[in-house]
Amino acid sequence: MSDSSQENSPPESLVDRSVFEGRRILIGICGGIAAYKVASVVSALAQADAEVIVAMTVSATRFVTPLTFQALSGRSVFTSQWDQFEAADPQHVRLATSLDAVLVAPCTMNSLARIAGGFADDAVTSVLSAIDRSVTPVLLAPSMNAEMWAQPATRRNLDLVQADGYRLIEPGVGWQACRRSGAGRLPEPEMLLRAISKVLG
Repeated sequence: MSDSSQENSPPESLVDRSVFEGRRILIGICGGIAAYKVASVVSALAQADAEVIVAMTVSATRFVTPLTFQALSGRSVFTSQWDQFEAADPQHVRLATSLDAVLVAPCTMNSLARIAGGFADDAVTSVLSAIDRSVTPVLLAPSMNAEMWAQPATRRNLDLVQADGYRLIEPGVGWQACRRSGAGRLPEPEMLLRAISKVLG
């Protein structure tokens, strides 16, 4: 387990402990191949002594297992809106309380559409539905192939989520799982960490 943790750790210079230490940060992971990159983000935050809570859609668990993120964060992973560990306290509401920042990555075309539409029927969107974005910054990191990124529906949904107070991390350009190069690539872990650091700072 320690070997995998070290393998997923970005260089120490990328982690500003003074920004992340003691902060409560939710990482929402959706079902895209780029989910593997988020392991490095969770590991880096945990090493910086942040309290990292991970929520995953069912589709996300098909790419990376919840056990991976449980090991890296040191905490149970929220994978279903039906999870309820305390009878008097709905889990998604408890997880949304007192957060300092939220990152949803990869935010797939499907998840972007669900967030734009106000759905709250999976582990990630149910937590988002209980967050006051005027208090807690919520970052969305879209990730999809170039054709999906260019779709009119995607452009409309990007406008909608920004109007609703979500903050976007622009995707990069590069090689994609569809065996082509183009826009829509999830930024590298250090860029995601810098984006979280910026909203916390």
